[in-house]
Amino acid sequence: MTAEPSPNVVELRGVRRTYRMGSEIVNAIDGVDLVFRRGEYWSIMGPSGSGKSTMLNLLGCLDRPSEGTYLLGGEDTSLLDDDALSELRSRRLGFIFQSYNLIPQLDVLDNILVPVLYQSSPPADAEERARHLAGRVGLGDRISHRPRELSGGQMQRVAIARALVNDPDLILADEATGNLDSQTSIEILDLFDELHAEGKTLIFVTHEPHVAARAERILEMGDGKVQRITEQADFHGVRP
Repeated sequence: MTAEPSPNVVELRGVRRTYRMGSEIVNAIDGVDLVFRRGEYWSIMGPSGSGKSTMLNLLGCLDRPSEGTYLLGGEDTSLLDDDALSELRSRRLGFIFQSYNLIPQLDVLDNILVPVLYQSSPPADAEERARHLAGRVGLGDRISHRPRELSGGQMQRVAIARALVNDPDLILADEATGNLDSQTSIEILDLFDELHAEGKTLIFVTHEPHVAARAERILEMGDGKVQRITEQADFHGVRP
């Protein structure tokens, strides 16, 4: 009998991330307790130095807490070595970056397939899924094109398809519309709305209030702490 998945995609318990800068200790994340539940849609906001980027790095297992516990899908990430953490990241997380982070030498299809390469047992239908996702994001006729042949909006669509190819538990986005024009930004945010409506869990960092307004909950950070969590009364249909 298969166990039901945990309703909590992420649990942070007393998480701190400190850095040494010369003789000073900087608390980038200072004792955070948070739960992100399956299917929720969050934005993270805060001024420069507030800890939002460090938070995203911790959530994405690109960094480790100095103290505290980070559970991803109920699994304690502190117990994993680097190889196991990389495997966990490739299976359970999808990343969308402001700068797209596509590989110039690869075409659209192979860029979408990149996360599969990090899995010890790649799914047999990975290429079929990648082709389907290319069509889903409007690039079905561009699968043989390389990044230099695409617009910024098209490159971000490749990045979204790449983030989805392993059917992750959690999608993390860092200023995903920051390099896009207004109309393309709206189209990308509409796609995020669709993914959330399908039950995907999304957390994205943004400095733009109209982008944050798309989310179900807004997490505001300052000085490495959670300052406020705002629940949107009606986040569906909110538009810039």
